Amino acid sequence: MRVVVFGATGNVGTALLEAMEADPAITEVVGVARRQPELPDHAAGKISWQAADIDSADLDPLVSSADVVVHLAWLFQPTHRPNLTWANNVIGTSRLLAAVERCGVGAFVYSSSVGAYSPRVDAEPVDESWPTHGTSSAAYAREKAYVERLLDIFEARTDSCRVVRMRPAFVFQRRAASQQRRLFGGPLVPGRLMRPELVPVLPVPSGLLLQAVHADDAAEAFRTAVVSTASGPFNVCADEIVRPEDLAELFEARVATVPARLARAAMSAAWRAHAVPAAPELLDAALTVPMMANHRAKTELGWRPQVSATDALNEVLIGLREGAGHPTPPLDPQSGGPLRSDEVATGVGDRP
Repeated sequence: MRVVVFGATGNVGTALLEAMEADPAITEVVGVARRQPELPDHAAGKISWQAADIDSADLDPLVSSADVVVHLAWLFQPTHRPNLTWANNVIGTSRLLAAVERCGVGAFVYSSSVGAYSPRVDAEPVDESWPTHGTSSAAYAREKAYVERLLDIFEARTDSCRVVRMRPAFVFQRRAASQQRRLFGGPLVPGRLMRPELVPVLPVPSGLLLQAVHADDAAEAFRTAVVSTASGPFNVCADEIVRPEDLAELFEARVATVPARLARAAMSAAWRAHAVPAAPELLDAALTVPMMANHRAKTELGWRPQVSATDALNEVLIGLREGAGHPTPPLDPQSGGPLRSDEVATGVGDRP
């Protein structure tokens, strides 16, 4: 089986390549990324690399002999220039789908996100039938929702390509810590400040509930989707919901609940001043994402999360304190420039 992975250098992508390298059913993997990494040779030459931008490159030669195409390539920044993210995320995905159809690829595995879902009405976990109209006006949520419609059209037009929509929660791992700090906190939020002794009181916006998944668990769900005959959407998350009291325990701090409107106002001011890279609409999304039920992934993919949500979050906090990273351009602690959400989380994922 030959698998081509777009966005292979990020948070989910690096973990997925490692999972596929260990799978004997997958004989060849091509990692496609905007910035080709300088990595040591992989075992038996199973993994090769190509540099390409999905919004401008000729994609047919990359996918023409693929059995499965995995799409993780998602531009998360710059939030101040949404025309650039739209060109990559929406137009680029449309171009990739057209290439997949022209070349007769048998399966397309796409990294959607919990951010594609419509806002929650309560804390009860929802299944994959929950509407996908986006959680807020954030470009990330709007573009994820729009691509869901592109996939609806693609599936209605062709029955020769198996389509899988993976919808992960926030994806965490230690080696993605520096990238996630750059994407969400920026230079004014040094990772070394994320120490319990320096955070006696943890401000938490009212209404915050989180779900997470470790990158290795997300990668295993994607790998299983690649080699299986499954199709359709799958929620990918650890079993538990992270609540403010869980965050307090991680930080060994006391929680101070902050009204959501005040937290948003502070974030908006910082974003407009270019002090933080994350737009305030992303906070709206974080406060309204539905909690997801992962039953379908368990029953149809045979998938089970191995790392709890709090352990995954704790791992990235440790990575922040240590300045952890990985030798690919998106995850390199010294890297800069616009990054993709699949390379974060997503879910995110390059985030995703």
